[in-house]
Amino acid sequence: MPELKDLLVEQLQDLLNAENQIVGALPKMVEAAHNAKLKEIFGKHLTQTENQVKRLELSLKTLGESTDSRPCKGMKGLLEEGQETIADGEDLDDLTADLALIAAAQKVEHYEISGYGTARCLANQIGEGEVAILLTHTLGEEEASDFLLTATAQPLLQQAVSTEMGNGTKAPWGEPGEIPTNLHKSAKDSAADATSHGKETPAKFKKAKA
Repeated sequence: MPELKDLLVEQLQDLLNAENQIVGALPKMVEAAHNAKLKEIFGKHLTQTENQVKRLELSLKTLGESTDSRPCKGMKGLLEEGQETIADGEDLDDLTADLALIAAAQKVEHYEISGYGTARCLANQIGEGEVAILLTHTLGEEEASDFLLTATAQPLLQQAVSTEMGNGTKAPWGEPGEIPTNLHKSAKDSAADATSHGKETPAKFKKAKA
């Protein structure tokens, strides 16, 4: 299955170039983040990414292939957007800027998760078990990083909403965890209508009988 192997090699080389680009971008993300937990996540992921580069190089060597590759245009575009997010964040409050950074970082994570999932599937299909194991390890790290970013975003988002509503004006959707007033009203109205219809029905039947 030489064509499938060639496709796997192309995918691995693309991921390798992407990871090397990320290694260069993550220190800027660490510096731009305001939240201490977010800084920690970016910092730890930098170390992880450096190890992921080594795994990809080992995978290509296991296949007897070169670690040279063309630039990954997909990752280049995502990281350029990330740089714009950092620049735009200078004019935003800290919470909003950090949430924007998380959004940019998760776009990168999802790109990697997709790439590693495809490469692992190819490795398994052509019987390259050792390569598949290396890719599985990295895929797990990427999925965990995405989960951590989501978990970090949730309290930041709640804090941002609470801060915006701190002037006494309530958002139409309510505070975090609060059921909006209009939903309470709708539920009460529906219950009242149901009760009303329930009482009217027998009366109608009685009138019809008479």
